[in-house]
Amino acid sequence: MSLFRDKSSKLKVIAFDADDTLWDCQSWFDEVEHKCCELLSPWATAREVSEGLFQTERKNLSLTGYGTKAFTLSLVENAVRVTHEQLTGDIVMKLLMLGQELLQFPTTPLPEVETTLSQLAEQRQYRLVVFTKGELMDQEGKLHRSGLEQYFSHVETVSNKTEREYRQLCENLGVAPEETLMVGNSFRSDIAPALATGAWAVHIPYHVVWELEKSEEFAHERLRKISHFGELLEIVG
Repeated sequence: MSLFRDKSSKLKVIAFDADDTLWDCQSWFDEVEHKCCELLSPWATAREVSEGLFQTERKNLSLTGYGTKAFTLSLVENAVRVTHEQLTGDIVMKLLMLGQELLQFPTTPLPEVETTLSQLAEQRQYRLVVFTKGELMDQEGKLHRSGLEQYFSHVETVSNKTEREYRQLCENLGVAPEETLMVGNSFRSDIAPALATGAWAVHIPYHVVWELEKSEEFAHERLRKISHFGELLEIVG
């Protein structure tokens, strides 16, 4: 039985976040950050490099947005600062290659993701869509490598996920917010703004979280929190 019971009987669309909801992403970025710290160890401690990178990413966010290319630019900028502008060409090239690796890492679906999507698609009760933020080509590549494209009738990539973008998504799909369920790992980007529009939400926390995505959580009558992707079938069943 649906955990939303009769209240969610009008659901027409289930929208899924991509990174760290459908596949692992943040751990790959964390690994690149670790390698960057090793490269810059002659000039600074790992903590200094990581803290500097975080501050650089936050400063650049309004200009570069989210995504691998934005992250790579921040990697290089932070490295220039950490080395007091003594950064050599070989290290710059290594940093760029690390960024290129992030454009190609395997986006293997997380446990229970594909079986759950397959069952939802077979039921044909809801329209399944991907709603993610980041750089368009990067996100398209990850979805393609995941092999999950077949389950979604609509894919939308935006530069940020605020209440405005969620309302626009509903308008693009021809549904009301209360007819939409958002599923994602980030409370800040996937849950809070969706709830603010009047939509429903399912929060599936991931074991690693980017610093800029951390936020306070709160309870809500249109929100459910689960630990396994497969539990989604019980909620919308």
